[in-house]
Amino acid sequence: MKTLHRQQGITLIMALIMLVVLTLLALTSFNLNQSNLQVVSNMQQREEVTAAAREVIEETISNTRFFESPANVLANPCGANNTRCIDVNGDGANDITVAITPAPNCVKAQAIKSSDLNLEEPEDIGCTLGANQNFGTAGASTGNSACANSVWDVHVVATDTATEAQVEVTQGVAVRVAEEDIATNCP
Repeated sequence: MKTLHRQQGITLIMALIMLVVLTLLALTSFNLNQSNLQVVSNMQQREEVTAAAREVIEETISNTRFFESPANVLANPCGANNTRCIDVNGDGANDITVAITPAPNCVKAQAIKSSDLNLEEPEDIGCTLGANQNFGTAGASTGNSACANSVWDVHVVATDTATEAQVEVTQGVAVRVAEEDIATNCP
């Protein structure tokens, strides 16, 4: 009978050990969930900043200002030239600042030869001196038309004002431009 009294204390100790193990398991699970929520939140903020950067790039390459006046691309900038402020959540406060820095720059430009123009295309007709002529294009002494194919780099830096999350995006774009735009904005 003496052995029965000794075994009753072991049950209590085992129950306490199991309770501590279950408590540690619950705390670990809670901490993992918190970490996962933080990771998802960071990914969402990064995606919002990236989307804002892409939005400004699309706005930039969708108009002719980026090759006509690269230092002043965005209409109605916030603060400095080539800066756009974006309100992501609609609360009236600017959440993300996107800056085109440096200004869009011309990587290369190549004059289009008059012989390469297809005068049945409206875009190509604009590269000649007159819309009704098949000859007499600008630059006739060199064989060049009034247009050139150019490649431009647009680089933006987007920053979340609350979290300081920052994304840099660079986009290249090929565009046909007038010869005078190449002379002034593309070295």
